[in-house]
Amino acid sequence: MNPAFSWSNYLLKRQVFALTGKLRLYNPNDELVLYVEQKMFRLREDIRVFGDDSKTQELLLIQARNIIDFSAAYDVIESANGQKAGTLRRKGLRSMFRDEWEVLDATDQPIGMLFEDSVGQALLRRFLLGSLLPQNYDITIGDERVADLRQKFNLFSYQIILDFSMDTANKLDRRLGIAAGILLAIIEGKQRS
Repeated sequence: MNPAFSWSNYLLKRQVFALTGKLRLYNPNDELVLYVEQKMFRLREDIRVFGDDSKTQELLLIQARNIIDFSAAYDVIESANGQKAGTLRRKGLRSMFRDEWEVLDATDQPIGMLFEDSVGQALLRRFLLGSLLPQNYDITIGDERVADLRQKFNLFSYQIILDFSMDTANKLDRRLGIAAGILLAIIEGKQRS
């Protein structure tokens, strides 16, 4: 696996003035380790993850299975060999009030969940405070918490801290955890515009 996926913490920053989703992920040393670009004018979501902003080495493809799908499933595919690392599938109706996603392995078997911190805080964000109340997500494998995806409060840019440090047994494939952060940043961008 590429060393870009070996860190236990990342800072994800969404580019403010861009027509499509453009993100940068930094390691704890503040070095750019991943650059993300969403393809424009696609019927299905098509998100490419590169080793840097020169876009010479594509590492991952995150692609929606269907054009329009309330319970959208996004396959996370390693670009070098075309092998699927897993899938993130949104829980349609359940995500209206509190974001919930299933984490699936490469054979589409459920292995975990990605969910927003609480229904109360999610409702406050959606209907009252908006971006003034930063989002917080947890990823669990079974009933063990393996990641914390926490938005940093910033009025001028969207930033998420991806923290995998509690996953000492490496139960979560980092590619899936990073893809989760990327999807949240891109989907959040669409919901706010």
